[in-house]
Amino acid sequence: MSDRATVTVRSARFIAFEGGEACGKSTQAARLAARLGAVLTREPGGTQVGARLRAVLLDNETRLTDRAEALLMAADRAQHVAEVIRPELASGRHVVTDRYAGSSLAYQGFGRGLPLDEVRLLSAWASDELWPDITVLLDVPLEVAAARRAGSQRDRLESAGDDFHRKVVEGFRTLAAADRDRWVVVDGRLGIDEVEAMIWAAVSERCPELADVPAPAPAPSAAPAGAAPAPAAPADG
Repeated sequence: MSDRATVTVRSARFIAFEGGEACGKSTQAARLAARLGAVLTREPGGTQVGARLRAVLLDNETRLTDRAEALLMAADRAQHVAEVIRPELASGRHVVTDRYAGSSLAYQGFGRGLPLDEVRLLSAWASDELWPDITVLLDVPLEVAAARRAGSQRDRLESAGDDFHRKVVEGFRTLAAADRDRWVVVDGRLGIDEVEAMIWAAVSERCPELADVPAPAPAPSAAPAGAAPAPAAPADG
């Protein structure tokens, strides 16, 4: 199968965004979900149970072994798939998730050094073999990500050190290179609108039934007189 092969056609699409810290995936996941009218979700933390697991996983006071971390991520995914992703797909709605199984492979596999095949099997079991139609990787060099995060508070995973995050970034690249039918790599150093356009071009090529979804209206150049200022954008990952 060529690296431009169209994924299997079904009524609702499941698209995951992956990448290291400060790569811009949260912004782009939200933009794509809005354009598709899709459910926007995330891992960890896409359910009430997941939110509790996320708090444990990212708390700087938490002390976890690498295997315990992998198991908690898998538990979050199992609940997420059963409670959110599968039901929404079954109802005919597209689903866009900010992180999925690729993050387990990159963070717990490549980053922590756990056996990659075991991490993959764990995720397959947790998700009952549900894999994204497309995984979008926003690739950002470590030094660019570090500059974007300068001065910000860091959670337990963000604080894991440069060597860990270098392995994560390289891990994502390895995963994408090994499965070009389903992974799309986009240069996350580019401008937000340019990245969005590149993602849409790749998604609509691989899922041609989505190609007729209209582009979002351009943002106004200036706020009208008397308008309240726009809220600040959340921190991106």
